[in-house]
Amino acid sequence: MIERIDTGPRMSRIVKHNGVAYLCGQVGDGATVTEQTRDCLSRVDALLERAGSSRGQILQAVIWLADMADFAEMNAVWDAWVPEGEAPARACGEARLARGDLKVEIIITAAC
Repeated sequence: MIERIDTGPRMSRIVKHNGVAYLCGQVGDGATVTEQTRDCLSRVDALLERAGSSRGQILQAVIWLADMADFAEMNAVWDAWVPEGEAPARACGEARLARGDLKVEIIITAAC
């Protein structure tokens, strides 16, 4: 069975299937990479909770940065957020994001 949560005409915020939750890409508010990453991860926390999951159950993270020069700044926030010993498989790359003011987008897949 597939369960879709907060489904609109273009996408669902969460899709659950066979004990796995797929979250739509999350961006955050703020002027800096640090601010946007913190806000983005707080949004991830809320979606994980809604999906019946948590940080410790994240299987994979895909992170897009508008500029790879921001890699260390984003990682400082990420490293403090991820539970010790429970880091997911992760990829990080550079991409043009949906709006010019966006600096980071994170896509999460988690067990639930």
